[in-house]
Amino acid sequence: MKLATFQADSADELGVVDGQHIISLTRAAPRLASGMIDLISRWTEIQGEVRKLASDAGHKFAIDQVQLKAPIARPGKIMAIGLNYADHIAETKAAKPENQTWFSKMPTAINGPFDPIQIPKAGQMVDYEAELVAVVGTRGRHITKDAANKAVFGYCCGNDVTERGWQKRTSQWVAGKSFDTHAPVGPWITTADEMADPHALSIRCFVNGEKRQDSNTSKLIFNIWDQIALLSQAMTLEPGDLIFTGTPSGVGMAMQPPKYLKDGDVVRVEVEKLGAIEAHCTNEK
Repeated sequence: MKLATFQADSADELGVVDGQHIISLTRAAPRLASGMIDLISRWTEIQGEVRKLASDAGHKFAIDQVQLKAPIARPGKIMAIGLNYADHIAETKAAKPENQTWFSKMPTAINGPFDPIQIPKAGQMVDYEAELVAVVGTRGRHITKDAANKAVFGYCCGNDVTERGWQKRTSQWVAGKSFDTHAPVGPWITTADEMADPHALSIRCFVNGEKRQDSNTSKLIFNIWDQIALLSQAMTLEPGDLIFTGTPSGVGMAMQPPKYLKDGDVVRVEVEKLGAIEAHCTNEK
């Protein structure tokens, strides 16, 4: 099932995507859930009703008639792993990490799947990073690797947009990874039951139609289950938390000369079975 947050009028609504249409859960059952995190938290209890409502033709919109929003407007946590594809490590001339390298992106960086990405006043070295994003479904601590798949609610596309100048100023990457609009996600959440193996998905990024990244999640150094097992040793994972799982080679920083995003560029991220997100880049006003 594909679950989305969208606007048909002025307020955000929850919906089920069915091909080129979206059925509003909010209109069909106003008391079902207050938002995507609430829906995820109560999924075991309400998924049967959601599946029935998905056939409600009385509250159906064409996808191109609505504005798709970030599926989760304000996640509690956005965690992202760095240096998790061998080819990306090679292009950045970094050493292969012995341990998982984690940073966070602030929730204010969240951006809709087709909303503009800002080229900020404070830094012009803006780069793209196509990523598979895992959405946490259940609250948990000390989750074992064998049980980690049960902690995932679903998956979506993500772009770990990075201001490289700020990233390189210090050994701590948070500021350079957290500019407003620099965490586009979507276009919806595909529930985990539709993903036989999240570690066998093609992932690509295009800038102005030019293919820059082209890889497969089978090449992750630390897979999603490794990631969840380690993170949950340190922190309680909660419904709606997002995990950016790493980016492959082809980033603008590593090109000769570097090719950073600029005003007017269009950047598109595609992940097999999950759809695509696409943004126009615009200078911060």
